[in-house]
Amino acid sequence: MNVDHFLDGRLKLRHLVLLTVVADEGTLVGAAKAMHVTQPVVTRSLQEMETIIGAKLFARGPRGVRPTQYGDILIEHARVVVGNVQAAAGRIQELQRVGMEPVRVGTILAGAHLLLPQTLIRLKKAHPHLTVSVVEAMPEELALQLSRGEVDVLVGRIPSPGPSAALRHVRLYEEPVRLVVRHQHPCLGTPTSGIEDLMDLPWILPGRNSQLRQEIDELFERRGLPLPANVIECSTILTLRTVLLETDAVAPLPMLIGARDPLLAVLPLGLDTVPREIGITTVADRRPSASTRLLIKEIVAVARETDPVLSESRP
Repeated sequence: MNVDHFLDGRLKLRHLVLLTVVADEGTLVGAAKAMHVTQPVVTRSLQEMETIIGAKLFARGPRGVRPTQYGDILIEHARVVVGNVQAAAGRIQELQRVGMEPVRVGTILAGAHLLLPQTLIRLKKAHPHLTVSVVEAMPEELALQLSRGEVDVLVGRIPSPGPSAALRHVRLYEEPVRLVVRHQHPCLGTPTSGIEDLMDLPWILPGRNSQLRQEIDELFERRGLPLPANVIECSTILTLRTVLLETDAVAPLPMLIGARDPLLAVLPLGLDTVPREIGITTVADRRPSASTRLLIKEIVAVARETDPVLSESRP
């Protein structure tokens, strides 16, 4: 394979767009419908790509097509290229419209419960015409969107085991996990020595695919305890909060969720889980836009005010 073929002008952006659509649709017919072209056009364009690359990109089957190993590689990079072009178009359009580029911030709601909303309130007061899009997803998906240029910055828990060579992490503060209950919960007036005393209560635990859930499971295992028998698995804060308010359930949550909600309370009981390092994540070799830098500046300012709140709320 001659690598220069990738840059000799034959491989075009329309090829990369089509490649991603075929991968998403799984059939040439579906890709043709999605792109509003005929199936022969899709087939011909795919053949052009395979000729340029010098390898089969999809394996045909009775139920559609699936990427080959070569296809997987090209699709991964095609998504980055297409995402970057779409991001550039959006930035230019918004700059022409209001004089400021939009900024897209990725987060897990429970990971930045106080930090991000307060940041957005302050940012919009200072720059009312700045458009901010908040994207919520699981950490793995957010990291992928950041690498593709689909979001500009991540706010929330800094991923473990440590910084990636491709990403830049800025630590803002540590937020421990605490047990949160409704205000006037019966346990608030009863001495509690440990989670052993709470096993008969309903529990709301994070989903099994989350890092916090893994830590909670390990906590019970270290204590020689089974998981509580009465469990709801939920990571959606609005649903979770409603259940807490209307039952005697207990939920391990980032401390600020309980500390700053007047209808919730934090049990005076420490949990030996890994402290949650809250911070900002960006792509190391990508210079943030002016709008992203404004967002980051406000995030840092709000974090400086949040750290004392955490200190005062600790048992």
